[in-house]
Amino acid sequence: MDYKKSGMAKTGKNAPRHSEHNAKGTDKNPFGKSTDKAALLARMKAAAEAKKPQG
Repeated sequence: MDYKKSGMAKTGKNAPRHSEHNAKGTDKNPFGKSTDKAALLARMKAAAEAKKPQG
């Protein structure tokens, strides 16, 4: 087989196949927004309390 005539392999376009629903820079997830650690900690503590066995 003459590989010279087959041509060069096509390179990727380096683009995602689809856009993510929570991508950075969108309306739901803007670039400058930081997560609220206090709210996260409160949710984690509430979940831990709910899992505790009553006794």
